[in-house]
Amino acid sequence: MNYSSSPEPAPELTVQVVRSLEGVAQLKGDFARLQTVTGNTLPFALFEWQLTWCRHFRRQDPAVVDDPMFHVVRDSEGNCVAIVPLILTRRRVGVLKIVSLGLLGADPAITEIRTSLVQPGYADPVANALSHSLPKDGEWDWIQWSGMCDEFCAALGRHRGLDWLPAPPSYVLDLPPTWDAFRAGLKRNIRESLRHCYNSLKRDGHTFELNLATSPDSVHTALERLFVLHALRADMPGSVPHPNHFAGVGVRGFLHEVCGALAARDMVRVFQLEIEGRVVASRIGFVVGDSLYLYYSGFDPEWSKYSVMTTTVAEAIKYAIEHGFTTVNLSAGNDVSKTRWGPREERHQIAHEHSNRLRSRLIRQAYFKARSRAGLQGWLLNRLIPGRRNWD
Repeated sequence: MNYSSSPEPAPELTVQVVRSLEGVAQLKGDFARLQTVTGNTLPFALFEWQLTWCRHFRRQDPAVVDDPMFHVVRDSEGNCVAIVPLILTRRRVGVLKIVSLGLLGADPAITEIRTSLVQPGYADPVANALSHSLPKDGEWDWIQWSGMCDEFCAALGRHRGLDWLPAPPSYVLDLPPTWDAFRAGLKRNIRESLRHCYNSLKRDGHTFELNLATSPDSVHTALERLFVLHALRADMPGSVPHPNHFAGVGVRGFLHEVCGALAARDMVRVFQLEIEGRVVASRIGFVVGDSLYLYYSGFDPEWSKYSVMTTTVAEAIKYAIEHGFTTVNLSAGNDVSKTRWGPREERHQIAHEHSNRLRSRLIRQAYFKARSRAGLQGWLLNRLIPGRRNWD
């Protein structure tokens, strides 16, 4: 089937829609191929992350049902050129049915960046093929698109009439060959902060050791300690508020499983700063391609005056440089703990696509009013319309 919409002939593409966990599990080879050809550096686009997410977070109850709707696009030779991991969500309020589509990752900031895998050079034909495979007057009431500011987003915008809005960026460090060269390129304030981190410990007679958890068993133990430190940081008084993202048993179970699977492939690094035999700061890192993605962290407030979290990040960057990584992703979110390192921004975008049906427009308005809980109307709608998952 030819979906050409440009002056040059477009490749012949077919779209397979995968609607079951068993079907997602069979895509391992396709994910591996796209990992190679795209140069993906995000853990959230990996096969292990997406399959584990479906196992743990797919909701199946009378009020809300989630199902995979992965769009797998292949060329004429059967090679996978794109995976767009959509999740179909059906909500019921009495006889009323609300149906939405969105990229995998609707969770409490556990999947920090939601995106698709598209082979370079295929953005426009894939977007065109996707537009044909999604029913023009289908059962969905809206679609939430998200992704990087790249050619696939632009192609989706052209083919589906989307208006993209900016979302919080992520911050990436491009690494020179040595720590000294990296440090010399930093602004004065972060250089002074680093001097304080190391000298204050030494001045007070403390020495630190960086312990690295990489095997499945050691990662499991390190995560348990990180959960404690993350909670301590969240409860720390007199500082910038930070939510405890791992308060729910289900979220912790998910992270244990996905990190165990990735650690078996040597793709996890839990950086642990030990002082006097105690882990006082910790941060999860994912090795994806030639990049280190720094994920969530935690530290003991008793050691906050020594800026132990800054030391941990510095040691992680040193590790990345020493082991030949080309970039360190400091993760999504605009805050000074990232920008102080002088990174470049990677833009992310989001767009809501509305069904043309009047019923769908009214339902979407009611749903987002319910989620906002604004005013009496919003409060009542929130009580009536199910939507938020229980992450415990």
